[in-house]
Amino acid sequence: MNLLTAEIRRALPPLRSTETLGMDAPIIVKFFTPSSNWTWYATEFDGEDLFFGLVHGFEKELGYFSLSELESLRGPYGLGVERDLYFGSDHTLREFI
Repeated sequence: MNLLTAEIRRALPPLRSTETLGMDAPIIVKFFTPSSNWTWYATEFDGEDLFFGLVHGFEKELGYFSLSELESLRGPYGLGVERDLYFGSDHTLREFI
């Protein structure tokens, strides 16, 4: 699966550009592992490899994560990270904290 389409790249704001919005920053794209409970919600992107957003794994935390890391992760049976095709960009961080 192509985790980051050209359309999504254009929609993602640059890093640190939504700081003033705080928890009201919009989530542009959601990634998840179908074989576990890990989910990544991206709000910003550096245009190369680095996202900022909410990571929901063992705990929920705001921070940075990379596209290359998401692309390299493999779970049982070789299942990789997927992009939620039905997740709209009308969500904010506040909804998932």
